[in-house]
Amino acid sequence: MSGVTIQNLGIRFGSNEVIKQLNLRVQEGEFLVLLGPSGCGKSTLLHSIAGLIDVSEGSIEIGGKDMTWAEPSERGIGMVFQSYALYPTMSVEGNMSFGLRVSGLPKSEIAARVTKAAEMLQLTPLLQRKPAQLSGGQRQRVAIGRALVREAEVFLFDEPLSNLDAKLRGELRRELKLLHKNLGSTMIYVTHDQVEAMTLASRIVVMRGGLIQQIGTPAEVYERPQNLFVAGFLGAPGMNFLPAQLNVESSGRVTLRSPFELALDAYEFKQKPSQHQALTLGLRPEHVLITPQGEWEAQVQLVEPMGNHQVLWLRFGEQLISAVVHEATLFEQDQSVRFTLDVARISLFDPSTEQRL
Repeated sequence: MSGVTIQNLGIRFGSNEVIKQLNLRVQEGEFLVLLGPSGCGKSTLLHSIAGLIDVSEGSIEIGGKDMTWAEPSERGIGMVFQSYALYPTMSVEGNMSFGLRVSGLPKSEIAARVTKAAEMLQLTPLLQRKPAQLSGGQRQRVAIGRALVREAEVFLFDEPLSNLDAKLRGELRRELKLLHKNLGSTMIYVTHDQVEAMTLASRIVVMRGGLIQQIGTPAEVYERPQNLFVAGFLGAPGMNFLPAQLNVESSGRVTLRSPFELALDAYEFKQKPSQHQALTLGLRPEHVLITPQGEWEAQVQLVEPMGNHQVLWLRFGEQLISAVVHEATLFEQDQSVRFTLDVARISLFDPSTEQRL
């Protein structure tokens, strides 16, 4: 296994600065996911690790060796692209073994590696088929197998599941998770799909505009987002944001004034709060709890059935708030409901800096 260390990385295309002074350490054997919207620089970062893009400044180390200017073939990486990029005239076996044959590896070693990868990815019955005879999911497994046979120390995945339908994406996510468990190799995975990130990652790197916004486990970035962008990007539906104000009593007790009056005894402030400080209150929809004993009343504006849960859009004063309900209760538009909040799991942000308080 090899780790990857990126220091002060900058990448520019003409006057366009895509990556800005980025620092990142990928631990040996972890599954790191680069998550962010289109154009945030995540694929550019991945391609620079692979050696497919020249850096403007900074360094890239793989396995403790400086690989900033090394050729892709010298970096000990295996890469899987969004497009399958299979040779249409070659069989599955031919596609998987092509790179090894070009490098001059003995036939017996090539056969052993292809057999091992094919068994791992359930491709053994398909080895003699051509890509045109395969489904999209099977083609992507071949592309993954082609990377696996290199027995690389670091595997790079550039949105490999985005061309597949929802069912296949779910199946291949499970296969990738098991693959990582069995191989123990370092994997770096690019996606804009938060479900992929949350289910696959041991750590998530959330990016925006060529900068890292937050690094942490899936639970950390979801439960304790460090700024408004991370809070709004993760979650479906997204986090509710409400204007609010702090009230610091002479006793030191801190309360929040917004559409709600909340005691913040359990909230962990990063710095001492100040009297009448303006802020933005963040509420995950699942932390808005519909209950007959609720402290507040709202009207149902819209009901979105989602199979195993419902999303309710509630009109509360001037605010529209989303809530997730897992019970099978039937709700109707304009119905009055009562609700309360899971105050222990709220987030507070400075509206000017957008940083977590």
